Amino acid sequence: MKSSAAVEASVRSLFSADLTGVPGRELSMITVEYPQGSADPVHTHHAQSLVYVLEGSIVMQVRSGAPVTLRPGETFYEGPDDVHVVGRNAGDTTPAKFLVFLVKDKGAPILTPVK
Repeated sequence: MKSSAAVEASVRSLFSADLTGVPGRELSMITVEYPQGSADPVHTHHAQSLVYVLEGSIVMQVRSGAPVTLRPGETFYEGPDDVHVVGRNAGDTTPAKFLVFLVKDKGAPILTPVK
């Protein structure tokens, strides 16, 4: 029996450090793995976020932007005020994995859902 719930992404924290010369800010690095059928809820990062695709393909879109399909070696940027309306695995049969660098307020969550 197939579940109607979306398959959740797997997020792994790799690194976090204070941003030198900028009190209260930090640099974080994570990997995100989207299994087939995985999609994120609408959210914001309240951070500068740079995505680098490692495996598979993903679709990304921020509010007021067009959706883009990214493949290994391609990048995507989100600003601190962007609302991430689409984040999903573009493939039907394979997982996708990407690296994310974030510059954010120290201790702030990586992702905040938007209602």
